[in-house]
Amino acid sequence: MTHAASAPQLGDTWNDSQPVLKVRNLHKTYHDQQVLKGVEFDIHQGQVKAVLGPSGSGKSTMLRLMALLEPADDGEITLRGRRIGVRERGGATIALPERELAKERANIGMVFQKFNLFPHLSACRNVMLGLTSVKNVPHKEAEAQAMAMLERVGLSHRAGHYPSELSGGQQQRVAIARALVMNPTVLLFDEPTSALDPELVGEVLDVMEGLANDGMTMIVVTHEVRFARRVADEVTLFDSGIIVEQAAPDEFFDNPQHERTRKFLSHVH
Repeated sequence: MTHAASAPQLGDTWNDSQPVLKVRNLHKTYHDQQVLKGVEFDIHQGQVKAVLGPSGSGKSTMLRLMALLEPADDGEITLRGRRIGVRERGGATIALPERELAKERANIGMVFQKFNLFPHLSACRNVMLGLTSVKNVPHKEAEAQAMAMLERVGLSHRAGHYPSELSGGQQQRVAIARALVMNPTVLLFDEPTSALDPELVGEVLDVMEGLANDGMTMIVVTHEVRFARRVADEVTLFDSGIIVEQAAPDEFFDNPQHERTRKFLSHVH
């Protein structure tokens, strides 16, 4: 538990032998439908986890709760040894106010399926917005950092272009740069290629693979089975609000232990 007066900073009680992100007993219900049913999830520093599963199984909801975009009904999310999203006051656990949530969200980057770029801002301005509005970085410094991140995803030459002037793959790479520029501890991807035309998928997956090779800690909800097998350290099957199976890629794909996993893989293969 954290306390308002003496909450430890990220890293104060954590070492790299522990999970960098830890989820315990996560529950979420919408309109009497239980979407998450006590999910338990760990990821270590530098690890890449691929999360597979049918549509509607709760994968995106799990990511949104991890990213503090929605509150959980029950359970705890711990980042580098510190519980996030809430504080304890007078014996009760209460949600943080929005200003404090925004600061905590900066530690957990999120890349969405539909890009979520601001159409009236250039690629560079989209990337630098979080730096200026959340971290209060001066404009020139934020612009330099944004340009460096656009360079990292291969789009510095498109910095002045607006989203409508970019392909879907380019827009998604701008969205990745926007998440990266905040220097997150963990980067979450929610079906990052599912809205793209097939010929544009590869350019986004190449950027993601490069991030993995650089040691970025990543949780990737995806239908890209070949990417999961090649890049992930661990693959997870999610179904009906629970984690069915987790294993290293070779074991997961070649020797699944659960019938539900075997049935799912028979369809995706």
